[in-house]
Amino acid sequence: MGMIGALMISGIVIFLHNRYFDTELPEWMGTFSGSSFVVIVGFFALLPVAFLSASLWPMVQSGMRAFQGFITGAGAMGVWIFIFMERILIPFGLHHLLYFPFFYDSAVVNGGVFSTWATQLPELAASTESLKTLAPYAWPTLTGLSKIFGCPGIALAFYFTAKDSKKKKIAGLLVPITLTAIFCGVTEPIEFTFLFIAPVLFVVHAVLAATLATVAYMFGVVGAMSGGLIEISALNFIPLMAAHWPTYLTLLVVGLVFTGIYFVVFRFLILKFNFATPGREEDEEITFHNKADFKEKQAAPKGSLAFMILDALGGKDNIVDVTNCATRLRVNVKDESLVKTDSYFKGIGTHGIKATKTNIQVIVGLKVPSVREEFEGFL
Repeated sequence: MGMIGALMISGIVIFLHNRYFDTELPEWMGTFSGSSFVVIVGFFALLPVAFLSASLWPMVQSGMRAFQGFITGAGAMGVWIFIFMERILIPFGLHHLLYFPFFYDSAVVNGGVFSTWATQLPELAASTESLKTLAPYAWPTLTGLSKIFGCPGIALAFYFTAKDSKKKKIAGLLVPITLTAIFCGVTEPIEFTFLFIAPVLFVVHAVLAATLATVAYMFGVVGAMSGGLIEISALNFIPLMAAHWPTYLTLLVVGLVFTGIYFVVFRFLILKFNFATPGREEDEEITFHNKADFKEKQAAPKGSLAFMILDALGGKDNIVDVTNCATRLRVNVKDESLVKTDSYFKGIGTHGIKATKTNIQVIVGLKVPSVREEFEGFL
């Protein structure tokens, strides 16, 4: 089941952890609380999952292979569908499931596109025949073209639709994140900004990225081009420019045309629907977003024992490190004067403390493993 199986098991484990980690066990069973209890529950919970996987996965795998076969044999249409799905699945983190069998496994060629392409480089460099003829398998990795040519168009649209009073500031923000997208292939600051503000723009981006890759493919462009300019140069331009410069010149022309298309389309949509892209906000602060903004930060439960212990130790800024033994939470603090008294610790539900200067031992009991894990989550 590969990556899919790993993700499925991870999801089940996360569910079990959230459901049973805080389960209160009798004091005499306290050593099995926390993560240990989750492991015990997980062992029995995953037994039926194993049987179901063995029964159902062959059917799922057959469906996936049929889809891969369709994509592989569909020519330019297959390229468009693949690139579109790779882009559109990014917000959900599922794009890895799509591209991994193509990039690194044997969906289109034994060993994967990257391995085969790297092995074939000497042959490609020695021939002036079309790259599309020499390496017809190397189309799934055209996902990087939108990073090099699409992101600059998006950045220009952000700049020219920003308020005049904010253009200088937004230029200073856009230049580094755009260069990062172009050279390193890291597009998160730009992509997640307009995904965060206007999801429809991300759909448009996926459509344009797929169209860019398809048009380039129709003009004979293939290669290991999933990353930024640095990676693409190392695997394509530097070793192959002498023999295949007409192909790369064509790619440059097609790419720059699509940079213009990106700019025109995004500028039109931003102005038409008045999207609050960077530089168009009502407040003075210009904000770019990332994937972390989609994850809600869980507030610390004020009544939890771990949180009260942390507060009694002077807060997270006063903590150097934390370990535990069978019954005690062992904490090194920066300033022992910020630590509450033994009676205070007994009052919040512990059995007191043993302090030696900055080394504090909080006597918790057999549930200390779960308390420590929760404690570390607050740091």
